[in-house]
Amino acid sequence: MKKLILSAVAAAAACATLNASAAGHANAAPAVDPTQMVDAFEATNGKFEGYRRSGAKGICAMGEFVGSAEGRALSTASAFSGTAVPVIVRFSVGGANPKAADNTKSQRNLALQFNLPGGEVWQMGNISAPVFGASSPAQMLGRVESLRPDPATKAADPAKVKAFADANPEVLLQGRHFASQPVPASFGAVNYWGVHAFAFVNAKGEKHFGKWVFEPTGGVQGLSDDEAKAKGASFLFDDLRQRVKDGKVSFHFNLELAQPGDKLDSATVPLPEGRKKVTLGTLKVTSVAEDAGGNCVNITFNPLALPKGVEGSSDPMLSGRAAPYGVSLGRRLSEGSKQ
Repeated sequence: MKKLILSAVAAAAACATLNASAAGHANAAPAVDPTQMVDAFEATNGKFEGYRRSGAKGICAMGEFVGSAEGRALSTASAFSGTAVPVIVRFSVGGANPKAADNTKSQRNLALQFNLPGGEVWQMGNISAPVFGASSPAQMLGRVESLRPDPATKAADPAKVKAFADANPEVLLQGRHFASQPVPASFGAVNYWGVHAFAFVNAKGEKHFGKWVFEPTGGVQGLSDDEAKAKGASFLFDDLRQRVKDGKVSFHFNLELAQPGDKLDSATVPLPEGRKKVTLGTLKVTSVAEDAGGNCVNITFNPLALPKGVEGSSDPMLSGRAAPYGVSLGRRLSEGSKQ
């Protein structure tokens, strides 16, 4: 058994490295060693064995996606055929703590795996902010290391935090977004952005770049400070189960189309307001795991696992996310993966 786990660990890390430089993607391998990145996350955010190093508090679900005519016009991807395709779904709260509070102004995540015909998969990790926390792997590593607690004080050095943020103001944008928004009332009532640019390739070989967002069909719902306090620290899972049971968790998969001159290589820069938006289809969540298991437990949700008809941009954070996810999975497998 031990040999099998170690083999799985090595395979996961190798797979992540290969995916980071996959054919059809313009980026070179990430400049930051993915093991170093995961080590930094553990040192700063704490290590909780078996859990994901980011988005640790999560729940598995299942759903189906039906693509639109607009999607078929933009891309040959089989996801847009118009026939329902099964989707593995994972909702989570941001951070490394599997007991993170649900009633705070923090990140929510929507990770998806579309199980397409012929064994093809499309994975993505969407977040509840229109921008990512860093524009490059090196910047992400620097930000995480600047927040590392001092062994003596158990807190980050304010001078180091300020110095890095002053030199890299982009790293503050995501936090400002969360601070400006109410606590989400539900996993099913908040927007989830893809933050990276992708190219959609149609039957003529034409490429249209854009950034996507999953928007709840029932609208965004937030809580007042008093409502959030009354909800307590753990309400999201039960709320999700009830809403799904009532058939009330679905999202429009919307793509904002880029125009010439738009910046496509940074996840900290959203497209300008007013860009044309097209609906690629609708995702409906149909069931939720009744316990801490489910089909999503050992999926990395690699943003470079793309179907034919969709290609990555030159955003360095695409590979900067994919490789550490594989390292994290390897460690979780050796520890005993938990949800």
